[in-house]
Amino acid sequence: MAEISKYKEDILQIFKADLPWEKLSGCNILVTGATGLIGGCLVEVLMMNPEISYSVYASGRNEERYRERFKDFVNGESLHFIKYDVETPLECNIKFDYIIHAASSANPQLYATRPVEVMKANINGVMNLMEYGLEHGMRRFLYVSSGEIYGEGDGRVFTEDYSGYVDCTTPRACYPSSKRAAETLCVSYASEYGADVVIARPCHIYGPHFTESDNRVYAQFIRNVVRDEDIVMKSTGEQFRSWCYVVDCVSALLYILLKGENGQAYNIADTNSNISIKELAEMIAEIGGREVVIDVPGVEEKKGFNVVTKSVFSTEKIELLGWRSQSNIIDGLKHTIEDV
Repeated sequence: MAEISKYKEDILQIFKADLPWEKLSGCNILVTGATGLIGGCLVEVLMMNPEISYSVYASGRNEERYRERFKDFVNGESLHFIKYDVETPLECNIKFDYIIHAASSANPQLYATRPVEVMKANINGVMNLMEYGLEHGMRRFLYVSSGEIYGEGDGRVFTEDYSGYVDCTTPRACYPSSKRAAETLCVSYASEYGADVVIARPCHIYGPHFTESDNRVYAQFIRNVVRDEDIVMKSTGEQFRSWCYVVDCVSALLYILLKGENGQAYNIADTNSNISIKELAEMIAEIGGREVVIDVPGVEEKKGFNVVTKSVFSTEKIELLGWRSQSNIIDGLKHTIEDV
């Protein structure tokens, strides 16, 4: 038997969790954003279940990327591809018992160059999928939102009932503002049409299989060391963040999907991985045996940057569902770099 990667070993640990997997038995599960960081890992987790008893429909815009990412599963009977852009109505006749909406433009470059399209995708995506789900007997809708909805805080740890400041008159607000609106749209469907909805708010997530166009800082740093380059940091790195390994994030999504309360939002973070961007860069550089250098960004590039100085999450609410982060950031980063 071929040796599996540490990343896949991490995935297998999820099936030791005390989760009501039987809720998925015989179900059709739609995952949008299935070739993205979080959506892709979720599809892998669902497909690696030793007792799989459901069908997974992976939605994305690039079938070639889908086939490469899930080459271990594409010839089986439980995984199916749906080519779909969430900005448009979903046209098929499949009853999806669970819809997990993880598609979003999480690329800072797009926030600067295509803010209108970012907003339309975030808001219209929820509308299109919710309308389809309600028309076809959906059991539950899980919306993968973002910790960016908290904006700039006042120094406190973010709990789910807190709302920080977002300057909505800047194009960079296209992402957090539309994520906020999408969350409100979710709970509005729950209130007006009886939809069963749960919301996840991941912090800054890292893991393998990010795309070449992913310009988030962790991806840039890892790309540097994989190419045997020094890490190029576009600031002094003082911004302080909660981070979480993607496998732990997906584990949390499953807790929210299977145990979360209708209409509720849940933070996802590893409370032992609250560090600055500078510390993240130094950790990755040490793992890769490289140095950290600072390169002043250009004006256009800087427009897409997240301006929030401190973003630290409380996980008390999701821990009441029984979830705990299982990884430490050093091992998570090592396993990410090994599997890129």
